[in-house]
Amino acid sequence: MSLPQPSGARLLSLGTSLPDNVVTNDDLAERVDTTHDWIVDRTGIQERRIGGTTSGLATDASRQAIERSGIDPSTIDLLILATTSPDRRVPATASTVQENLGLSCGAMDLNAACSGFVYGLIAAHGFINLGHRRILVVGAETLSRITNWDDRSTCILFADGAGAAVIERTDGEGDLKGWHVASNGALEDTLFCEFDGKLIMSGGAIFKNAVLAMERSALHSLEMADLTPDDIDLVVPHQANVRIVEASCKRLGIPFEKTSMTIHRTGNTSSASVPLALDHALQENRISKDDNVLLVGFGAGMTSASAVLKWNGV
Repeated sequence: MSLPQPSGARLLSLGTSLPDNVVTNDDLAERVDTTHDWIVDRTGIQERRIGGTTSGLATDASRQAIERSGIDPSTIDLLILATTSPDRRVPATASTVQENLGLSCGAMDLNAACSGFVYGLIAAHGFINLGHRRILVVGAETLSRITNWDDRSTCILFADGAGAAVIERTDGEGDLKGWHVASNGALEDTLFCEFDGKLIMSGGAIFKNAVLAMERSALHSLEMADLTPDDIDLVVPHQANVRIVEASCKRLGIPFEKTSMTIHRTGNTSSASVPLALDHALQENRISKDDNVLLVGFGAGMTSASAVLKWNGV
């Protein structure tokens, strides 16, 4: 592959996929000691989607993104799949998705937990700067497979879903104006899952550190973009807990009304949550050309990532 001069990239299209099976808070109340109101008050979640496979959901979301883009799939140079719940340990689930889509390109999994899609988006811009033309970035999870459905502290949170984006080389600077990635491995035991185990979480430690991590990452990206919080038109946060998002927005000085939230109907879908919330904002006509959009999240690790986009996409 010949290497052109460094170039920018833009997010060309999005696609999403959610399982058909809806599990409500009342459904969970029949299994563990909880109530609908208790869950909503502490998390903002009313229902979540459960089912499917990571590769299947990723494939469906990717097909929709490719169809919406109108591109020839053969022009995709790389598939990046962000996931913490691959179908198998080996090979990468990205290779399964590649085969399902009939693509001929590089394919790899990326595990940065709930920050994964933003990590993948930033990586895609880097690959395009090195010469790739089009990259498919996917966040997909089937967290229900690693959730202990008898543990009230975790079973109310996690769910399944997928979101995908086509990233395309473009003339000029492109849409990525600021970005930041980080990890604090000292906190890796606040949320983890052993091989063949179930998710274990320290909720209090997650809440405190997640708010700080999202604030720090967002401020780094804003500084790189030479913007202030007042310049942001829309925030697309990781959908972990509505209280975490509210606290993060308060610390940043960004009104909560500027966020795109889907947690009430999707739960925490980890690496899928940001593209799901971004697509929701697009479907609701909340993003216009040249809007400043802040993507920001945190995840097990404790990872964090953010990106400021000058919207020039779908």
